[in-house]
Amino acid sequence: MNFKIGIRREDINRWERRVPLIPSHARELAERHALDFRVQPSAIRVFTDADYRASGISVEEGLSPCPVVLAIKEIPLELIEKNKVYIFFSHTAKGQSQNMPMLRRMMDLGCTLIDYEKMVDGKGRRVLYFGNYAGHAGMIDTLWALGRRLVAEGLANPFTVLEPTHRYQSLVEAKEAVGKLGWKIIRDGLPRELGTIVFGFFGYGHVSQGAQEIFDILPVEAVRPADVRRLVESGVGTPGRLYKAVFHEEDMVRPADPAKPFDLQDFYENPGSYRPVTEDTVPYLTALVNGIFWTPKFPKYVTKAFLKGLYGGATRPRLKVVGDITCDINGAIECTVRATDSENPVYVYDPAEDRAIPGFEGNGPAVLAVYNLPAELPLESSTYFSGKLKDHVPVLAAADFAGRFEDCGLPDVLRRAVILYRGELAPEYAYLAQFIG
Repeated sequence: MNFKIGIRREDINRWERRVPLIPSHARELAERHALDFRVQPSAIRVFTDADYRASGISVEEGLSPCPVVLAIKEIPLELIEKNKVYIFFSHTAKGQSQNMPMLRRMMDLGCTLIDYEKMVDGKGRRVLYFGNYAGHAGMIDTLWALGRRLVAEGLANPFTVLEPTHRYQSLVEAKEAVGKLGWKIIRDGLPRELGTIVFGFFGYGHVSQGAQEIFDILPVEAVRPADVRRLVESGVGTPGRLYKAVFHEEDMVRPADPAKPFDLQDFYENPGSYRPVTEDTVPYLTALVNGIFWTPKFPKYVTKAFLKGLYGGATRPRLKVVGDITCDINGAIECTVRATDSENPVYVYDPAEDRAIPGFEGNGPAVLAVYNLPAELPLESSTYFSGKLKDHVPVLAAADFAGRFEDCGLPDVLRRAVILYRGELAPEYAYLAQFIG
């Protein structure tokens, strides 16, 4: 009898249309490895029920016969089944409070949880991610948000030709729209009232690279973070040109001991010995695009206290928009006080009152903090992700989840990502016990 693997429909919100395994890849695996896939029906999924049936994949509501279930996002508590192996983005490894009830429920039901985000190679590099597509979607949305924010401030601007990412049929169409924006900027220029327009990119990994790929379609010139203040204050920027500054770790922190040189490995191992210096540059940015990996052991790079001072003066600050693609709530960018969805993606964070105001009006930065940005490009992001995931499915199906964790037979890349094993926290994630309660 073929091993059964379930693919659940996504139900976190109506914008989540991605799939972990596309029809053609499921068919390929079924034919080569004697696997039997069962897909739950969905009215919103980018690959329809008919697409799966055309590939010979069963579409059925119940996944009870499937010992392993693939998904993308979190699973509602009432739908978690006893003793199953689940693999998805659980958002639990940082002790995220909103997902501790789900983790507790999985423990109570004896489930095994494998998290895509924790699947890394021997050098600690993630092997499964949507990062580039989060960057693509987040950058388009950030440019759109800038246009809307400037209109709210009474400034006509070329960025208003853009739509939010989810309104485009494909990434190709979205890039064409950004290209048209670029030509409009070259032809008509940029609002003089804005002065030199600088976008700061925190980070340089997959998310930042995806965002820069979109931004670089425009007439862009790179500048070092250390030179941003001088560029803005001197006003020597090229007319009709946007500027980008990409922040690496050495641009974001300094050793607390001024006699000590910056050392990247030491920063990762001892982040408490470093102080953030990003707030020296943020006042000179027009937009901040955040794409860094962050955990609570690292510094906060834009604090509420800083923003309260920045927006507390008589003049309107230069910073208009924060595109927080990483979307860590109350994390590295403290004005990200809540996540949004694609329907209402932006709020203004009011530092004086410490609250989020939906829309683009208010005294504070407009914050774009969409929780699942790659879902705005569901076709391309699903196809890319599925192409990576399919290589791991056969060994996942071949593992023995009936015995001890040490004997389950998972390769290291999957073993490192096991957060729960048969209802118990895996040794590497034992620290989560303090968050579960």
